[in-house]
Amino acid sequence: MDVINTLFILSGLLIALSVLGSRLSSLVGLPLLLIFLGLGMLAGEEGILGIEFDNYSLAFVIGHLALAMILLDGGLRTRLKTFRVAFRPALTLASVGVFITSGLVGLFAMWVFDLTLVQGLLVGAIVGSTDAAAVFSMLSGRGLNLNERVGATLEIESGTNDPMAIFLTLVLVSLLAGEVGGPLDTLLLLVEQFGLGGAIGLGGGWLSARLLRWVDLAPGLYSLLALALGFCIFGVTSLLGGSGFLAIYLAGLMIGNQKGRHLNFILPVHDGLAWLSQIGLFLVLGLLVTPTDLVDYLIPAGMVGLVLIFVARPIAVVVALKPFFKFRWREIGFISWVGLRGAVPIVLAIFPVIGGVEDAALYFNVAFAVVLLSLLVQGSTLSVMARWTKVLMPSSVSPNHRGPLGILPENDYEMFVYRVENQDLADVPIRLLRFPSGALISALFREHAMLHPKGSTRLQLGDVLCVIGRSEDLPALNRLFNGEAKLKQERAFFGTFTFDGEARMQEVAEAYGLTLSPGEREMTLGEFVALRVGGHPVVGDDVDWHGIHWVVSEMEGNRVTRVGLRLY
Repeated sequence: MDVINTLFILSGLLIALSVLGSRLSSLVGLPLLLIFLGLGMLAGEEGILGIEFDNYSLAFVIGHLALAMILLDGGLRTRLKTFRVAFRPALTLASVGVFITSGLVGLFAMWVFDLTLVQGLLVGAIVGSTDAAAVFSMLSGRGLNLNERVGATLEIESGTNDPMAIFLTLVLVSLLAGEVGGPLDTLLLLVEQFGLGGAIGLGGGWLSARLLRWVDLAPGLYSLLALALGFCIFGVTSLLGGSGFLAIYLAGLMIGNQKGRHLNFILPVHDGLAWLSQIGLFLVLGLLVTPTDLVDYLIPAGMVGLVLIFVARPIAVVVALKPFFKFRWREIGFISWVGLRGAVPIVLAIFPVIGGVEDAALYFNVAFAVVLLSLLVQGSTLSVMARWTKVLMPSSVSPNHRGPLGILPENDYEMFVYRVENQDLADVPIRLLRFPSGALISALFREHAMLHPKGSTRLQLGDVLCVIGRSEDLPALNRLFNGEAKLKQERAFFGTFTFDGEARMQEVAEAYGLTLSPGEREMTLGEFVALRVGGHPVVGDDVDWHGIHWVVSEMEGNRVTRVGLRLY
């Protein structure tokens, strides 16, 4: 009984400290995942609490459960429209990019640790893939509003690159353990990892989404059903030889993009579950490492990490993206820098331990040291690099609170709460506001008192408005309530003047005294900018033409609807 009580006390204490550590992360700029790892190490056998934990098999199971939960949540929050610009480059990075990164790191590890070729390549395979937990938490935790091409590429890559890393690790562990399969078996393993993972994930996710949309449950049960279905898809795929990680990410993608009231109950719960999974996973991995053993590998492992960050990852990104896709060099630079390593390399490093490979401790400690270095060097400088490479989009106003009304089964109305901070709205009667046609103000709060708004009611700065509308009304509402500082940021980024994407290029050229080629005269401005960008434009893309920056400010599907004019 004392053991159970001690377990409750220690687990509660560590989780509470991890949650409170989020404040330390925001104050000093340390990555949260690094704090979780540090707490696990402090609680370990050579730390303050002295907890002895060396059960690699249990850590392996916990790692799989936690990563499955994190990938499911990541899939739920990935919008299918982002695949328009990011699917092919992300998939190339997740396959060819991982292969190149693993090979380059493996060759260097072979030299620095005096290993055989296969042993060195195993080191490369273990640390070769980016980590979904690290990427999802760092990008969302830093509040970085990246342009769609870059952000979607990083998210989709991190969610889909595990099959290649697992495939390379399994093949190399089999070679070292003497369980060598033929070339046909190796090729079949690769096809199974990607093929079964993709097919079962998409098919099972589509069926799960239909079930969740159809079934009528208590609100709290939707998230549990989604989690249970996701775990079933993960287990079935892994049992058949496919990549369960890819399958559960794709299942989450299918569920998250099936509109319905179920999403309003699933997303908030899964956000908490994903954070709990990250905390638990990194605490366990921190407990598993022995700091004195880690010190013996620190310098050569640090060299491997530096080669990974500054040589292997950039080369892999350039080779995989630049010849085939229209990425700018600054976007290539940021994608190269966000090759974050996290839990996945450490979990993969347990494969050699379980497989009985010689010098298995080397792989685990090297992977741990590389992850620490990646989180410290790359994770703590994401905001700086995003500003330096100019991939950040200006942040706009969003509702302080929002929630469904639960009236309609599909496309339900929501309550959006805004605070009036835009100077242009001060003393303006409500009837003069340019509201979306389907939205209305249901309540107005001023100095903690609720007023019944009328058309003649004049707004004041600091008023809190409750607006009823639908999700498609959000862009117009956000623009209406944009504060003065936000408006200045947007105007500095997109330009003071904006043009309709359907404006004829001949008319624009005549107005500004610009020169056009014969083929450009009949184009619209949106078509012209899309052509100059190279196809698949995203908001924030800019074209330098005749000393003027023409910036994509609004998109509708693949069509550019508004273009800003920036004179510097």
